[in-house]
Order: sequence, then structure tokens, then C-alpha cells
Amino acid sequence: MEIGIVGLPNVGKSTLFNALTCAGAEASNYPFCTIEPNVGIVAIPDRRLDRLQQVFGPPKKTPAAIKFVDIAGIVEGASKGEGLGNKFLANIREVDAIIHVVRLFEDENVTHVMNSVDPLRDVEIIETELMLADLESVEKMLPRLESAARSGKKEAVAQLEIIKKIKKCLEDGNQVASLGLDKEELKEFQFLTAKPILYVGNNSETPNKENAAKLARYAQKNNAGFVELCVKFESDIAELSDEEKHAFLQDIGSEYTGLEKIVREGLKLLNLCTYFTAGTEVEVRSWLIPLGCAAPQAAGKIHTDFEKGFIRADVYTFEDIDKWESEKVLREKGLIRSEGKEYIVKDGDVCLFKVNA
Repeated sequence: MEIGIVGLPNVGKSTLFNALTCAGAEASNYPFCTIEPNVGIVAIPDRRLDRLQQVFGPPKKTPAAIKFVDIAGIVEGASKGEGLGNKFLANIREVDAIIHVVRLFEDENVTHVMNSVDPLRDVEIIETELMLADLESVEKMLPRLESAARSGKKEAVAQLEIIKKIKKCLEDGNQVASLGLDKEELKEFQFLTAKPILYVGNNSETPNKENAAKLARYAQKNNAGFVELCVKFESDIAELSDEEKHAFLQDIGSEYTGLEKIVREGLKLLNLCTYFTAGTEVEVRSWLIPLGCAAPQAAGKIHTDFEKGFIRADVYTFEDIDKWESEKVLREKGLIRSEGKEYIVKDGDVCLFKVNA
């Protein structure tokens, strides 16, 4: 899973990036302290994987990973060269989803490039710039596609029709996602406004509830994700161990870290789920797959040969192994199922794939 981070300058993007990745990117109280993109790869926290390691006792656990790309802040008029322009948007063209960080709190000691806090205005500025960047991409594509379509290439004719629809959509001030086009049709074009969006409302430790509610309603209306965080707090606890973080969160009545909240929402947005491999002396491991993924394709995440040579899968649930703590007991109780090629792997399944060598 790869996620780009966007927002106005000075809204907490790089502080959030540091809190998520512990990468130490510069984060200061002035615009454009991020110039080159910050990139960090983080293990996806999943307490079920920790529990599986407890049960089976291998020396190694390998979680699935998430890649964050934090780019320079975007300002109004970036498409015309204002601020640092929009050239950095190229660095997030290929991400799976976008985190849009929006400032919710008032603080006279923290500069706001628009001189006031208005989350919906700020969202509109960024989204307008993303649409303009997509429109710029469309206008570059059109001459090539028109030429190829005139020469009779069927694929180019089909693509040209899609691009014309997208051009009108963007010119009308709408995001590409609003067209409801097939994701596979859009994949090669990498339009920014076709990507799922997770709004991260950056609030203070004494939160502005009105601004948070506004942003939450906006996200819901636009079928986007929403997470409210105090990015400063997340940054403060970033260096603690997982055990210390969870103990601290428990003390203040919170269940999940900011990273866990973002991952949970990100998986929902991207229609992904997690299955596990365990029961070996080497490692326990988590794997991300699309919802609705059949067993051979899930096996193919481990190795393409596993998909080609798939015979069957022994499957049981995390809940069952958590309760009984032994595959031997699960077999005795009939809780390990033998599943074939049509089986749809579910979130929390533990799988052992049988394949032709």
C-alpha cells in the first residue's frame, strides 16, 4: 500500500510523516520547509500478527508494509507557479491513495498561509489544484491519442472517448472519481483526483470540534475517509515502543495510535484485507489482498508459482487460533477447513497453501 500526503504548507504534513515513519524529516513553523519529497516505508501494525508470534514462537514476524510519500505544500495558484508550483505532484501520481492533511486548530504561534483557519476553504484550494494538474495531464495526452485514433487503433479510440469525458468533467470543476469509471480503465493514466482520499484533520490537544465536524461531514458526503488526530501528540509518542504507546493510549482512554487509525481507514478505502501465514518455525507473516480475492490469487501474493501450482488451502480463523493456541487442537475440533480454488480468502484467515512443486 502506497499513500501520498498532500496539504497546504504548514498544516502538519511533515510532522505527521515523521510521526508515522520516525524518519526525521524537517518540520518547521514556516511554509515550504519540505522541498524534496520525504519517503518512508513502515510496517503495518496488526496486533493479530503479534499474537500469532506469541502462539507459534518463531523468531521472526514479517508484517505487510505501507509506503508514505510526503510532498511540498501546495498553495492556491500552484498550477500557475505560485509557491513551489505543482511539479511535486508527479511524485504521487502512482500512489494507491492520498492523505489530505487539513488544519483544524487555531494557534497564533503557528503560521497559516491563508492567515485564518477554514478547513473547507483549504480543502477546496488543494482539490482545485489537483484537478488543474489532472487537466494539464489530459491536455498533454489528447494530441497523441487523437493521432493514434485517426490511424485506426481501436485501443486509442476507446481511450480517447474516456479522456474526452474526463476533460469535460475536470473543466466542469469535478473530480475524476465522480465519473465512476472502472479503476482498471483509469489505472494507466494515474489521475490524482481518481484516487481514494483520506482526510486527516490535524487538531490540537484542546480540539476545535466544530471544524472537525465540518470536515467529517465533507468526507462522508464525498465518499472519502476521515481521521481526526492531534499530529503533535502523535509526534510526541512516536519514539515509544509499541507496548509503551498502547499503555499510554489506554491511560488516556484511546484505543489506537494515529498510524493504526490511518491504516484501518486506508484498508477500507482501498478495499483491502489481511490474511496470515503461520505455523512454521521460521516466521509469521501478514499479507494484503483485495476483498473478494480467491485462494489461488492470495497464494500468488507469496509467489507467482503458488498461484500457478495451487492445489488447495488449509484455512482457519485468527479467532480460533487465538482461543485454542494450537493447530493440533483446531484439527481435533474440526476447525481447520480444506478449501479449493473457488474459496474467497477473508480478513483474519490463517492459510497454509498446498501447491505443486
